[in-house]
Parts: sequence; structure tokens; C-alpha cells
Amino acid sequence: MAYSTIDDIRKLMPEDELIALTDDESLGTVGQGRVAEAIAQADAEIDSYCAVRYMVPVSPVPGLLKKLSVDIAVYSLYSRAVQSVPEVRAERYRSAVRQLEGISKGTLTLGVEQADASEATGAETNKPADTSVFTRKGMEGF
Repeated sequence: MAYSTIDDIRKLMPEDELIALTDDESLGTVGQGRVAEAIAQADAEIDSYCAVRYMVPVSPVPGLLKKLSVDIAVYSLYSRAVQSVPEVRAERYRSAVRQLEGISKGTLTLGVEQADASEATGAETNKPADTSVFTRKGMEGF
């Protein structure tokens, strides 16, 4: 499940600009596969930050994640197609990363239920926390 769609990207930029960024074959149309790949890369980046606190993919998709997905995907499209990414797109990408860092640290919330620590990381243990292998007494003489 993607956090954004090509239609979300079309709302942000003119069609001719989207064509220029994705039409490597000069067909005069939007390269749908390239847009889908940029969205998938953006969503993977988002999930890498969100997985610390949330079950991913996050569903239903919060508006913030849709916005971040669009901003990161558009930045990716510019990055692959032009020598210099427009400053406004680069700043939106940097802002998206700062927000994702806030989500992973817990200073920014998505407004959905957070996963508990074992669900979010996938790590489980059957060892009680109070059974220390290395103790001060056991380590004497080392």
C-alpha cells in the first residue's frame, strides 16, 4: 500500500513538468513506472523511520505521511532527471526528513496507535530482564 499516488503528485506540479522528469523515451507522456518507483522509494524511506514506533505500513494513511511521501517522491524524480534540484524541492525534502526524525524519536506523532516495542522492532526474547550473566561479583579478578 502506497502512502501517496501519482494523482497526489499531479496536484503539486504541472503535468508538463512531470513529463519532463519521467519521460526518458520522449513519448510525451508521464512515465508512470518512474513515478511509481519514486513513490515506492519514498515510502520505504518513510517506513524506515516510522518502524521504530509504528507498525508499517501505517494504515489508514495519515495526511502527514501522504505529504511526506509526495515531497520525497518529487525530490527523487528531480534528483534522477536534472543536474540541480530546485531549492524549494530540496528544502521540502530536508523538512520531510526532519519530520521523519521527529516521528522516530517520538517528538512528532502520526495520530495513530503506536506499536509496543517488541511489535515495532520485531524482536522478542524469552529471557527475563533480571537474570544478569555478568555481575560485579562474578567479574572480580578480570
